[in-house]
Amino acid sequence: MPSYSPPIKDMQFVLHDVLGVSEADVPGYEEMDREFTGAVLDEAGKIAAEILAPLNPVGDASGCTLENGTVHTPEGFSDAFDKVRDGGWTALDCDPEFGGQGLPYLMSTAVGEMFSAANMAFNMYQGLTHGAYNAIHAHGTDAQKKTYLPRMVTCEWGGTMNLTEPHCGTDLGLIRTKAEPREDGTFAITGQKIWISSGEHDMVENIIHLVLARIPGSPDGVKGISLFLVPKFLVNDDGSLGDRNDLGCGGLEEKMGIHGNATCVMNYDGATGYLLGEENAGLSAMFTMMNEARLGVGLQGYAQGEVAYQNARDFALDRLQGRDVTGEKNPDGPADPIIVHPDVRRNLMDQKAFVEGARAFTFWGASLIDRGHRAGDEDAERMISLLTPVIKGFLTDKGFETAVLAQQTLGGSGFTREWGLEQFVRDARITMIYEGTNGIQSLDLVGRKLPQKGGKAIMAFFDMVKEFIKDRSGQDEDFDTQFLDPLKTASKDLQAAATYFMQNGMKEPNNALAGSYDFMHLFGHVCLGYMWARMAHASRAALDAGHEDTGFHETKIATGRYYMARQLPMTATHLARIQTGAEPVMALDAERF
Repeated sequence: MPSYSPPIKDMQFVLHDVLGVSEADVPGYEEMDREFTGAVLDEAGKIAAEILAPLNPVGDASGCTLENGTVHTPEGFSDAFDKVRDGGWTALDCDPEFGGQGLPYLMSTAVGEMFSAANMAFNMYQGLTHGAYNAIHAHGTDAQKKTYLPRMVTCEWGGTMNLTEPHCGTDLGLIRTKAEPREDGTFAITGQKIWISSGEHDMVENIIHLVLARIPGSPDGVKGISLFLVPKFLVNDDGSLGDRNDLGCGGLEEKMGIHGNATCVMNYDGATGYLLGEENAGLSAMFTMMNEARLGVGLQGYAQGEVAYQNARDFALDRLQGRDVTGEKNPDGPADPIIVHPDVRRNLMDQKAFVEGARAFTFWGASLIDRGHRAGDEDAERMISLLTPVIKGFLTDKGFETAVLAQQTLGGSGFTREWGLEQFVRDARITMIYEGTNGIQSLDLVGRKLPQKGGKAIMAFFDMVKEFIKDRSGQDEDFDTQFLDPLKTASKDLQAAATYFMQNGMKEPNNALAGSYDFMHLFGHVCLGYMWARMAHASRAALDAGHEDTGFHETKIATGRYYMARQLPMTATHLARIQTGAEPVMALDAERF
């Protein structure tokens, strides 16, 4: 059976040594000293390791079942959900006005990593509820907030997002779900939605569905989409539950992974719905939910990589096969542990360097969200808007790749259910698909985010990296050659790619679109290179200050050095592919495929 150990020491390092959260000028961060964050992470880690992780293979093996319109979650899920809910973990960063604890989003992100790594399918139930809470909090009326948010904060009631229909996913302008106005101001919602995570289950009293639909007479395309709040049970004026609404789960998807989460076909047959936000502004309202969801999916990607890496590392330390070519390391045994072999080391170093860099990148992104929301920093909001498709797309591609590498470390054992690695691979695979496929993320990055405000955000990113390099150059020759010089080269590759798009994408858009996926990965590598340079600098400072845990910081520097030497040079490959333009991609006529 696989195991999971919360990486709390590494999280604390990122929070305090790299991001310096308690000294940051973000409201609420002044309370986040090491003792406080350590206490929160320790308690969350116990739940992740002792309650959620043991249920992960259980949920995978049994899945969810649909019986008489009710979805039954796997054995043990409901009790675990009660423990998470009763501990206040669902309310961590929610508004105190509605019963939340009001902590920064960054703390919720750190806890979310542990819960996702321990049991991704389970954590999706509260994750979707949190996203629906955010959309209602941002766009709901005072009455809607008062009615729904307190019990969504506690997860007594769940939440979902309903976008996709059988005939359309990415192109939401094609949706057919109707919202017929009624005289009492409500709407009759009729249509079918598919692939609805947590759409129906037995762990909550009510489920609040956020449904995209079209009011008759509205404009064609996405400009005519509105967002509706459609509860499973109608809510009486006194807050009690009323009649069952005219909606239901029409079936459960049979999936490659995340078996413990109910992925539902939802049928709406004149269900009572309430307009959320303005008419015909539903897509922008839903993006309030989707932007957070996309960062959360990026987190899921590297979290699956983290738990897979932990199990691969433990296997490599224990499994005896062959002898070290430089001399046996286990003379009393029949063979050496496989971790002595350079190719196994390469495999594990790829995993370790990615996961630790991805964590720092995601935590930094979460801190930008806090800075934007709590401090009203528009520059931070522009930066995280730019980085969101990179976090979602790059980290899930690489997270899946990391899970596969971890599976490979185990050889034949990795292909069997007993060891659990094959579940991590299957569960990680969905992260590259939902909340907008990674191809869509790259198109969003290049087509929308890159040119916004005249490229202000990407220029700010370049300036930030330049400033970092300038301020630290010349202080230590090894740091310059091992970290700053590779980061400078990679950043120049990113600038060259952006320049290529500007020079060639305007007159021939396919030149930009054909290179968008490579650009997303190029950007991702630069971001991880930037984070590794920051982490290495922090560890060097700790060693210079006489920090007692020299092994931790020396390991951090060595891991960062590996990433800069072995992974960051991929930026040159991505740039070369981008600069070939659209011709190699578009050369074949459609019928020749």
